[in-house]
Amino acid sequence: QVQLVESGGGLVQAGGSLRLSCVASGISFSRYGMGWFRQAPGKERDFVAAISMSNMSGNRTNYGDSVKGRFTVSRDNAKDTVYLQMNTLKPEDTADYYCAAKFLGGADSGGYAYWGQGTQVTVSS
Repeated sequence: QVQLVESGGGLVQAGGSLRLSCVASGISFSRYGMGWFRQAPGKERDFVAAISMSNMSGNRTNYGDSVKGRFTVSRDNAKDTVYLQMNTLKPEDTADYYCAAKFLGGADSGGYAYWGQGTQVTVSS
């Protein structure tokens, strides 16, 4: 049974930082591309960031335009965990954040098969 469990959300002031974590179980983690998405109330789900499966060349990353230069995605295969470091947070970053997994995935924004339950991030102005 595949499980993705996010944590690290919370309330932070604008300009602050948070680090989200997503622990995976039930999959061979290093062979999965991992993505982060977010959904604000009343809005569609948006792509935030992705990191490719691990290979001899390392990992590729990809970011949504609104978070480039502020967010960083990384992974620790020994811990079956993907991270999203969020800096210089803005009120418009307020949303539920979800991680997702895709077998043999690159750093793509689509095609994810497994999803977590989400963690809430609220940025106050």
